[in-house]
Amino acid sequence: MLVTLIRRYARPYLPYIVAVIIFQLASTIAALYLPSLNAQIIDEGVARGDTDYIWRTGGVMLGVAVIQVATAVAGVYFGSKAAMAFGRDLRRGVFRKVTSFSAKDVNVFGAPTLITRGTNDVQQVQMLVLLGLNFMVATPIMCIGGIFMALREDLNLSWLVWVSVPLLVVVVGYLVVRLMPLFRSMQKKIDRLNGILREQIIGIRVVRAFVREPHETQRFGAANQELTDVSLKIGALFVLMFPAIGMILHVSTAAVLWFGGQRVDAGEMQVGSLTAFLQYLLQILIAVMMGTFMAMMIPRASVCADRIGEVLDVEPSIHEPLTPTVPAGRSGRVEFRNVSFAYPGAEAPVLSNISFTAEPGQTVAIIGSTGAGKTSLLALLPRLYDAASGEVLLDGVPVTNLARSDITTRVAMVPQRPYLFSGTIEHNLRFGRPEATDEELWDALTTAQAEDFVREKSQGLGARISQGGTNVSGGQRQRLSIARALVTRPKVFLFDDSFSALDVATDARLRRALKAKTADATVIIVGQRVSTIADADQILVLDKGQIVDRGTHEELLDSSSTYREIVESQLSTEAAA
Repeated sequence: MLVTLIRRYARPYLPYIVAVIIFQLASTIAALYLPSLNAQIIDEGVARGDTDYIWRTGGVMLGVAVIQVATAVAGVYFGSKAAMAFGRDLRRGVFRKVTSFSAKDVNVFGAPTLITRGTNDVQQVQMLVLLGLNFMVATPIMCIGGIFMALREDLNLSWLVWVSVPLLVVVVGYLVVRLMPLFRSMQKKIDRLNGILREQIIGIRVVRAFVREPHETQRFGAANQELTDVSLKIGALFVLMFPAIGMILHVSTAAVLWFGGQRVDAGEMQVGSLTAFLQYLLQILIAVMMGTFMAMMIPRASVCADRIGEVLDVEPSIHEPLTPTVPAGRSGRVEFRNVSFAYPGAEAPVLSNISFTAEPGQTVAIIGSTGAGKTSLLALLPRLYDAASGEVLLDGVPVTNLARSDITTRVAMVPQRPYLFSGTIEHNLRFGRPEATDEELWDALTTAQAEDFVREKSQGLGARISQGGTNVSGGQRQRLSIARALVTRPKVFLFDDSFSALDVATDARLRRALKAKTADATVIIVGQRVSTIADADQILVLDKGQIVDRGTHEELLDSSSTYREIVESQLSTEAAA
């Protein structure tokens, strides 16, 4: 998967990669040539006292050094551009894939791991690409070229190369094999830690309300300790790696000086050749060490690439139709025909044989006990989920045959838990229709009974909203979400218990204002309070995923025992209050 990701997302930057190869090749060749020049200065110039030769060869050496530095800098520059662009495109690919997921697909992975895979995992793969572009040419050429040049200087010391290099490879290989499972475990621990942290931040009010800070601190501490333990095991291997590499480098240097010194003393080798051989051996070992850094990154990057690939390879459970049908009209007529739906792994369906029609200009209300399937029913119309059987039609066309753009321009949903994005009130209201004017925004706020508290803010529409809308009350959040839906000018409004945080008086004013604004639209309301839905044209009573009764408020009071029980329970509660 690692190779597949690199091949797929690095291909557009092939010119940069070619430039990196050329510059790294030039830099490495120059670096290999420098010890030979240094040996010539020592053996030919210094030994004979030839000052002209020293200046002439030294000038060449300086020029080669300048070329080596310039090409190395250029190689790193183009490598960085390619690696950063690769990481950007990979993150964008993960983000686009995740945004194409249905609610079912997101639940399969979970939000914390998707966040980790789109950020930390991508960063690990990007870092490997960066190191690879910087070292992939230099390392093998430096190693192979260094061996050739070292043997060229003195063949009798070659056994030091054949001992030190394989020894270094064996040590690094052993440590890499040990690191692979630890890196995999580390990424899972990061997922779990992110999940707990995200849960605690989102649920901080609940945690404080029940004085559960010590418990949550302990839970976070346990997950944090697990990550620390794995990190310490990885760190222990790294602690072994660098001293082992350093020991091999130092012992090799000492061996070259010891055995090479004996050959110099016997007149079998010149001092310059010994110096060059030592530099070449160090270049070889440094090249192997650079390969070691790559090898250390590969296990973790490979694990991360597999995790990213799991996301990218998922086929979304909800597909856009290949040839979308364009409805003949735009009236907003909604029809459910024998619709059934079950969540993955559920023992029983949430909805069974749901059939009803909502005409433009009508208000259809849905009421029932908790878990009756009200929210699940609404989620089928904008295709947050697909029905297991039956058909959901919008303007006479099954929603599975409609393009998402056609659905979103016709349907606006205010969810049970309204969510506001970080930014301004104006930004949130224009979320579904960016071209809306300020007058339209204020008109929607007036209808949603939100104008007063927005005007009270010194910045008005420019007032800041924190992520999730946590800096406004629950009722204000609901009213801003309703205003956002009104700005989009849909033909179908879906209100999923969207008035629960409002007091009775505000609820009544809002519904009166909505009735005028949605006179020619289809309105479907999920409500818990009977007063919210009493004036609906049709009320559907859900029980255990089935419509057990339907009719107007007065009709249901006469014919539906389930509806009467709901009404009586609310009346008795209000009387007790």
